[in-house]
Amino acid sequence: MNNTAPPKSAKKISFFSLITISWQLIVFLASLVAIALHFLLAWLLPTTQAFGFSVADVPYLLLLIGGGTPLAWSITKALLQGDFGADLLALIALLVASFTGEYLAAALVVLMLSSGQVLETYAMRKASSVLDALSQRMPSIAHRKLPSGAIDEITLLEINIDDHIVVYPHETVPVDGVVLEGNGTMDESYLTGEPYQVSKAPGASVMSGAVNGEAMLVIQAEKLAVDSRYATITQVMQEAEQKRPAMRRLADQVGGYFTPVALIVALGAWYFSGDASRFLSVLIIATPCPLLIAVPVTLISAISMAAKLGIIIKDPTVLECLPTCTTAIFDKTGTLTYGQPALTAILPADGVNANEVLQQAASLERYSKHPLAYAILQAAEKANLPLLKVESASEKPGQGLIGQVGSHALVVTHRKQLLKQSPELEAVLPAVASGLECVVLRNNAYVATFQFRDTPRLDGQSFIEHLAPSHQFNRIMLVSGDRDSEVAYLAEELGITETLASQTPEQKLAVVRAEVAKAPTLFMGDGINDAPALTAATVGIAFGQHSSVTAEAAGAVIMENTLEKVDELIHISEAMRAIALQSAVGGMILSVLGMGLAAMGWLTPVQGALIQEVIDVVAIVNALRLTFGASAKQLKSNF
Repeated sequence: MNNTAPPKSAKKISFFSLITISWQLIVFLASLVAIALHFLLAWLLPTTQAFGFSVADVPYLLLLIGGGTPLAWSITKALLQGDFGADLLALIALLVASFTGEYLAAALVVLMLSSGQVLETYAMRKASSVLDALSQRMPSIAHRKLPSGAIDEITLLEINIDDHIVVYPHETVPVDGVVLEGNGTMDESYLTGEPYQVSKAPGASVMSGAVNGEAMLVIQAEKLAVDSRYATITQVMQEAEQKRPAMRRLADQVGGYFTPVALIVALGAWYFSGDASRFLSVLIIATPCPLLIAVPVTLISAISMAAKLGIIIKDPTVLECLPTCTTAIFDKTGTLTYGQPALTAILPADGVNANEVLQQAASLERYSKHPLAYAILQAAEKANLPLLKVESASEKPGQGLIGQVGSHALVVTHRKQLLKQSPELEAVLPAVASGLECVVLRNNAYVATFQFRDTPRLDGQSFIEHLAPSHQFNRIMLVSGDRDSEVAYLAEELGITETLASQTPEQKLAVVRAEVAKAPTLFMGDGINDAPALTAATVGIAFGQHSSVTAEAAGAVIMENTLEKVDELIHISEAMRAIALQSAVGGMILSVLGMGLAAMGWLTPVQGALIQEVIDVVAIVNALRLTFGASAKQLKSNF
């Protein structure tokens, strides 16, 4: 998770990966050298023999022994494990070319296989560069502030919960925590995708991986380094890279069908023409199938692009399945709403000025930690009401907030507590409404009722209206554990007609399973109670800022709570699918055309190998378009 102490297994993987690509590169370069030496010796010593072979063929023989044998063995091992893919064609072509004396064709097969492996490995590494950057961005040490005031340098693994960590200007935050000292800004764009500086003051939360601004801050660690946001992102990204998705398995299956077709065409060409070289030409141009290279490269490119946008793909099958979904199910709180109440109405008593009560209540509420306090303060700020001086403030559980604001004694409490103490006030209180509320007393007299609702997201309606015409969703549902009145209110605001309210996690799970049985279904949620439904959906997308349980259950995690990121993910998955099909199907069509030309005797084995090499390179370059190419917004217009 950090630069200082990477897991031993990670070191081994990196070491053997280097050995693999080095060997592949050596074989590729040796193939080029062998071909060049052959033509040089054929020109200098055209008739010279050695051990019954032409001297010009010796470089080929050395290449087949040193490079062809390991390649043949690796393919044979795959065959013994039941992997009958297009590489079988390469093995047959290599053996036939070697035993029939077509050494140049055999050398080109070795060149083709080794170059394909080098290109694929490079492409995978290029597409996965974001994953490497994740671990490289973290600092190797942290600065712990001791009770004496001294600063001690420690590794990330030595950070304990509640430690005071000093973050110097322009340093990367090593662990999740809360600001204790200092005022400044942080760049969280790598984590959230938003290119804004976020203000930080005492009490503000900070995320590991964020880059500090100009001011030194002291934070209190709330998690261990291995459990912090950045470490979690790195871990799930590594898991996603290692998973083998259904689309890749489909590619293997198609390759399995392609292999016998190529063998039939090759045998038919040999049988009807009596020319064994046609059999060899067909096999060479038919292998390796671009399908087996293009799909995984495109997939990793899409995972990498999503990571840049703050979208973590935990299960790569999400990218295959998301474009097929036609039913979208939303949770309510935190998904279609901000998950924070907002003051929507002030109902003052007769003769009471609403702004005056709001100003007094907000002045007192700044000393409260109640969830509604922030909403009242926001409303006062929006109304440009300056806060008044508060002489005293106290908040006892169940009794509300009590304080002295100027010359007025103020009480902010809830209806039930008020009527318990003063039942005679029921006659002056407004009727109970949907949402949340609190009542305000001033100098022991009722003055106002504040009503609150969970505010719909600003992008909610436009996103939902966008789903049907742009992404073929023909059914949109709102399934929530909230009350019916709240769900109905939100559905009307956003234009959703199918709703289910007061749903338990078990009921949500049953709903999702029923919908999945009818059509591929996308479910979006952010609460722990959404985890079972996320797991059961065809594609589960979690908003991962608040619940690690939800993030574990989902196939994709949106690190920033915005529906725009969901739209970007849909466009990425559509582009990935389009590019993969373009590369795979296009490459196969070209190979089939080449097979036809070879079967008719219009291509020699050497020409077939060269043409197939070009086809493979084109397929891989096209598959890398997501890595080198457009942003998610540009994808919306391109695919």
